[in-house]
Amino acid sequence: MDLITLDFETFYDKDYSLRKMTTEAYVRDPRFEVIGVAVRVNNRETEWASGTKKQIKKYLDTFDWGKAMLLCHNTMFDGAILSWCFNIHPRMYTDTLCIARALHGTEAGASLGALSERYSIGVKGTEVLDALGKRRGDFRPEELAAYGDYCINDVILTYKLFSLMARKFPKSELQLIDLTLRMYTEPSLELDADLLASHLDDIKERKSKLLTDAGVTDKKELMSNPKFAELLKGFGVEPPMKISPTTDKETFAFAKSDEGFKALLEHENDKVQSLVAARLGTKSTLEETRTQRFIDISARGLLPVPVRYYAAHTGRWGGDDKINLQNLPSRGPNGKKLKCSIVAPEGYSLIDCDSSQIEARVLAWLAGQDDLTNAFAKGDDVYKHMASSIYNVPSDGVSKDQRFVGKTTILGAGYGMGAVKFQLQLQGMGVYIELDEARRIIDIYRSTNGAISQLWREANNMVQYMARGDSVQFGKEGVLQVDARKNAIMLPSGLPMFYHGLAAEKSERGYEYTYRTRKGPNRIYGGKVVENVCQAVARCIIGHQMILLAKKYKAVLTVHDSIITCVRDEELDEAQAYMEECMSQTPDWAEGLPITCESGTGKSYGECE
Repeated sequence: MDLITLDFETFYDKDYSLRKMTTEAYVRDPRFEVIGVAVRVNNRETEWASGTKKQIKKYLDTFDWGKAMLLCHNTMFDGAILSWCFNIHPRMYTDTLCIARALHGTEAGASLGALSERYSIGVKGTEVLDALGKRRGDFRPEELAAYGDYCINDVILTYKLFSLMARKFPKSELQLIDLTLRMYTEPSLELDADLLASHLDDIKERKSKLLTDAGVTDKKELMSNPKFAELLKGFGVEPPMKISPTTDKETFAFAKSDEGFKALLEHENDKVQSLVAARLGTKSTLEETRTQRFIDISARGLLPVPVRYYAAHTGRWGGDDKINLQNLPSRGPNGKKLKCSIVAPEGYSLIDCDSSQIEARVLAWLAGQDDLTNAFAKGDDVYKHMASSIYNVPSDGVSKDQRFVGKTTILGAGYGMGAVKFQLQLQGMGVYIELDEARRIIDIYRSTNGAISQLWREANNMVQYMARGDSVQFGKEGVLQVDARKNAIMLPSGLPMFYHGLAAEKSERGYEYTYRTRKGPNRIYGGKVVENVCQAVARCIIGHQMILLAKKYKAVLTVHDSIITCVRDEELDEAQAYMEECMSQTPDWAEGLPITCESGTGKSYGECE
């Protein structure tokens, strides 16, 4: 298979650019124009081609894309142009930007310039200074030649980077990069424009009604803290106050999580309740703006699924293009409207297959908590078992509410959560218990899951070893290797999970450890490490399952622990059975880890759940 390294140069101006637009909106805009393209096949001399769209297409068609791997730095952009503008689909996609995030961590610099400096392969050139607002026909020949030299240099650097980085990169992860990029560059899903328009109207109507009920005509009165305080005073209510953790000064307690603010929702005066409800319901514009973005995309064509490979510290996928499909709402007044707007083409259906309770299963397996692992393997209701221990009742006598507490305990307390946080977590879900009761439940969890508690302690020691420069093994049968030179835990995928700049600081409680992130230092301790590791291992499993699935069916979306495919209606039953088979298989490195899944089908993503 040929390796074709490619880089497009395109028209932009002060209003029309990737600085102000998403990739999808930019490439599909009528103003879009390719100025030129640089192409390198394997290690041959890099070429520059400039011309009309028809001329560029004719040039690109001279390559055998069906037997080629496309390499770019940010393939979501260049791969999208190749696919959407020129109808060219290579056999495989890869991306030095994706590889860099995985090899060096999401906090490390991954620009072409930064990576070229890291690997000492050359210097990224300076872009043509007067390219702003200039169409291809506006460039003088010598300017186009200079643009070509700049673009050729980028291609050469990208090729050199890949040649160096690919040596250290697992082949399975190259497959995952390809599968991830295809969700975007070769879209399959449609959007229901009518449902989206109706949803947007409902949002606006709901917000308008909230304002009317509150007796407010200008939303700005609700958004401004001083003005909102005056509105409360108008009803004889003193605004709740708090001490700011950043300034140590008294300020308004108007955040939705502030206890004083939440109490106003139950105020004896209905008008006060309406006022607070209006502020909560109109303050956020996320639902409205995201719905509008969906509508805009639907007018331009199919939905390119913007899923970023290795977007999180743990290696998990993330959202992109300002619509983030990883956190679409399922509750609220309009519930799953956005999910239901994502639909299969005519004659096709969607299958959503979710790896059930995967983090809890990974935790039990990693810790060697055999009784819990065996319960998962037998298909027992582990939430009922936990509730049975908490409330001292037989499993068949556990109520729905008691099971819910058992479920929250299994899923929440496994990372060293304390009683206060556990109490608050339940409160956030509408379950109110006393702090003493929360302590009792946490104590029961820790006493009945001693191996998991031991794993937290081992993880805490591991952090200390790593900070000292000692490399150790971690987890069941040493499945996780600690590489102290990199401040990283080596995952089963063969990739590192970094704790950049790991440092110890003495405090009243002993030594505390932090690692560097773009948002500042982040505290790390045993329970947090275990949480990171469980999420990372779960991601390795989902990746393994996606590769198995790809042998027969294309993944069109992945969200957390689920994979969604789009299949012909006549293949639906066969495809669903195959998906469930793939997503119930345990990787070779995870022997004894019980995995199962749940699946649903429908014409829309929302119907599948």
